[in-house]
Amino acid sequence: MKNIHYKIFAAALIAAFTTTAAFAQKAPVGKIWSPAKANAWYAQHKWISGSDFIPSTAINQLEMWQAATFDAATIDKELGYAEGIGFNTMRVFLYSLAWKQDKPGFKKRVEQYLTIANKHHIQTMFVFFDDCWNADAKIGLQPIPKVGIHNSGWLQDPGNRIKDAGIYPELEAYVKDVMGAFKHDKRILLWDLFNEPGNSGKKEASMGLLAKVFGWAREVNPDQPVSVGLWDWNFEKLNACQALNSDIITYHDYTDENSHLKTIQLLKSHGKPLICTEYMARTRGSKFANVMPMLKKENVGALNWGFVMGKTNTIYAWDNPMPDGSEPKEWFHDIFRKNGTPYKKEEVDLIKKLNGK
Repeated sequence: MKNIHYKIFAAALIAAFTTTAAFAQKAPVGKIWSPAKANAWYAQHKWISGSDFIPSTAINQLEMWQAATFDAATIDKELGYAEGIGFNTMRVFLYSLAWKQDKPGFKKRVEQYLTIANKHHIQTMFVFFDDCWNADAKIGLQPIPKVGIHNSGWLQDPGNRIKDAGIYPELEAYVKDVMGAFKHDKRILLWDLFNEPGNSGKKEASMGLLAKVFGWAREVNPDQPVSVGLWDWNFEKLNACQALNSDIITYHDYTDENSHLKTIQLLKSHGKPLICTEYMARTRGSKFANVMPMLKKENVGALNWGFVMGKTNTIYAWDNPMPDGSEPKEWFHDIFRKNGTPYKKEEVDLIKKLNGK
C-alpha cells in the first residue's frame, strides 16, 4: 500500500526476465497464461475501473468477514455508490483466520458478498495474503481506530503466524478451499494471491510463502487469472517470482502521471495486460484528475485505494497522523462520505465521464 522506488526500476525489470527460470518452473508446466491467452481474456472485458473496498464499518479484514460483524447492509449501500459512478470492479481482501474460525460460514459470506456485488454489476478481485501493517491478529472483537492514524487496525496475513509450526498446510488448505469453491465463478475477475510481499521489513523472507501460493493456485487451476502485484523495485527476486508467475501483470503506483506512465511503458514489455490495483494518494500527486485519464488512454485497469471514509482512517496520509482527529484539508484516499456525498464532486463527475456513466 506504500509507494514503489524507481531508481533501480529498469534493473529490477530486467531481473524479472533474466533471474533463473526456476520460479516459473515451480508451477506445473503449461498453467501460466501466455500473453496471447492473457490478452484475449482482457479483450473480453470493458475497461476495468474501480477501487479497493472494505465497508466503512470495518477497521480490518477480520471485522469485515467475521460472522458477528459482517455488514451486508453497508456493503450493499456502498457498492451502490460504486455502481452509481460506473465502477465495475472492486478489490477485496479475504482473511485466513476468519476462514479457520468458521469455514462453511466464511464461504457463505463470500457468496453473499459476491451476490451483492453482482447485483451492482461489479466483479471482484479477491486478495489472499498481505504483508502490510499490523502483524498480530486475534479472532473476535477488533480494536477501535486510533485517532487520526491511517489504517491503524489493518492486518497482515498471516503476519507473525508465519512462524507457527504447521502454518503452511493450514494456509494451503485455506487457499485451496476458497479458490476451489469459486474457481468457475464468473463474478470473480481475478485472484490476487499476495498483497505487497516483502513489506513491513520482511523483504525476501516472504519468498517462501510467495512461491508456495503460486503453486497452490496452479494446483487448483481456476478459470480466472492469478496475479501478485509488483510494488517495490528494490526487491529483485520477489519481483522476478511475481512477474514470471502472474497471468496478468498487476502493480501499484502512487506517483504523478508522468512517473506513472514510465512505469506502464516498462511493464508493457511483458506483453500482457496491465491492471493498476493501487493508485491515488492526493497529497503525493496521484489524483483522479491526472492519473485516471492516462490509465484509460493506455488501456490499463484502474483501481484506486480507498472508497468510503470510515474506520480504516485512510483519509489520513501514511506518514502524517493527526492526533486531534480533525479532517485533513486534503484527503489522502477515499471518494465518498458515509452518506454517499462525494468528497469532491468534480472527481466523481470525472470518474463517471471516464466510465461512460
